[in-house]
Amino acid sequence: MGITPVKQLVARAKEQITSIATDEAQARAESGEVLLVDIRDPRELSRDGRIPGAFHAPRGMLEFWIDPMSPYHKQALATDKTLVLFCASAWRSALSVKALQEMGVENIAEMEGGFSAWKKEERPVEL
Repeated sequence: MGITPVKQLVARAKEQITSIATDEAQARAESGEVLLVDIRDPRELSRDGRIPGAFHAPRGMLEFWIDPMSPYHKQALATDKTLVLFCASAWRSALSVKALQEMGVENIAEMEGGFSAWKKEERPVEL
């Protein structure tokens, strides 16, 4: 049968989740409507910088940090704001949003193009 290619998994996920453009993500973050959640690896943040005000939740810990029953729960993720996840290029974030939706998280989306698009558009980045 073989393994399902990750590109196919991402494409399927994107059909089932909400994606918002970087300009909308920035405007809604600045107005306090959304919490940007950076799911990149800590090494990526050190190397490439980060979006000011974004909450860092490494992909490997995301489900544990969002679950209020988990000993690893992070209060910052227990918010009424819409969580807008992003990674480098919106592949991991698509899979992550789908996984969190399956857990029952409702106010969630991903940022189209990820951090790469944000940086290319010369939006604010801190090193």
